[in-house]
Amino acid sequence: MATASQWIEGARPRTLPAAVAPVVAGTGAALYAGEAVWWKAAVCLLLSLALQVGVNYANDYSDGVKGTDDDRVGPLRLVGSGAADAATVKRAALVCFAVGGLLGLLLAATSGWWLVLVGVAAIAAAWFYTGGSRPYGYHALGEVSVFVFFGLVAVMGTTYVQVGAFTWPSLAAGIGVGALACAILVANNLRDIPTDTATGKRTLAVVLGDRGTRIFYVVLLVIALVTVWWLASYTPSALLGLLAFPWALRAATPVARGERGLALVPTLRDTGIAELVLAVGVAVGLAIGG
Repeated sequence: MATASQWIEGARPRTLPAAVAPVVAGTGAALYAGEAVWWKAAVCLLLSLALQVGVNYANDYSDGVKGTDDDRVGPLRLVGSGAADAATVKRAALVCFAVGGLLGLLLAATSGWWLVLVGVAAIAAAWFYTGGSRPYGYHALGEVSVFVFFGLVAVMGTTYVQVGAFTWPSLAAGIGVGALACAILVANNLRDIPTDTATGKRTLAVVLGDRGTRIFYVVLLVIALVTVWWLASYTPSALLGLLAFPWALRAATPVARGERGLALVPTLRDTGIAELVLAVGVAVGLAIGG
């Protein structure tokens, strides 16, 4: 039976900034439009966290039963390590998705029922990333899903439920946050290239190869920082998002040096911090500008 600390580690807390950042950035865009609704922002945050933890447990379950995590390098995996049985981890994932679904229904009831379709798509994307008979995460499409759902959808959706419209600043923030969320996955998959190749998990990192993946990671960081300049065209105070640069630089250093395995774990942490700092910076900047 897994301990409480193992369940917390299995939830992959280093990835949680990817759930917080889009809600912060989206709320900043809402403040810029002068239409922030704080209780909806809070519901969006809880929804995003529930889906993030849910997808982490779902991946733990699916990779565990497929044997992908048998020789994993990195943080604890509940099923792969034998700390928890597969059925229990699967139930934990479904509970998180159920909580997220209920919160999504609340937002849909107050902002537009068509959002139910978005929620269904998000939960399906979370499950079938590594679940099902043909998981798209095993076919080099994981980064696309992360960019769309933890970038564009999460940021623009947070703004929409508060403002009642899509805005250009929310699109720019969604691209920046999505690029860094995608970079977290790229760094994770860069670390796992040897084991993923051995188990037949064809991630984008496996397709691009070691050097190509490292270049792609740096490109994502550059895209994120460029979106800050885009947001600065609406209000110069959005340049506060550039406070993320030191963490982005620290995250990129092991990648640029050719580090492998556990030496890339700090990159995951620092990329997550960079994403959160960028989101807070642009949110504060947009709030000032609004």
